[in-house]
Amino acid sequence: QVQLVESGGGLVQAGGSLRLSCAASGSIFSINAMDWYRQAPGKQRELVAGITSGGGTNYADSVKGRFTISRDNAKNTVYLQMNSLKPEDTAVYYCNAMVVTTTLIGRGAFSYWGQGTQVTVSS
Repeated sequence: QVQLVESGGGLVQAGGSLRLSCAASGSIFSINAMDWYRQAPGKQRELVAGITSGGGTNYADSVKGRFTISRDNAKNTVYLQMNSLKPEDTAVYYCNAMVVTTTLIGRGAFSYWGQGTQVTVSS
């Protein structure tokens, strides 16, 4: 079993900053990509930022230049530094990790989700 636990959400004024963390634990052999998604009320879940095991990153156009994704492989943790926050960034933020784990039939990569953390940006 693998668990992802997010933290760092909260209420912030427009222009402020927050740092989200997502720690993976459990039966982990290695972790490939780690991503942050968000879902606002009435909208589909969207990819915000992603980072590969080698440190390559990608961002949604709406957050480029404001958000920075990073990871600590020794801690199995991914971070999302969010600066210059806007009201439209308000959403539940979820982390996703492609985890290589050992099962009864061998080793494989599986997608795991965290429980989500609320980010609210007031105007």
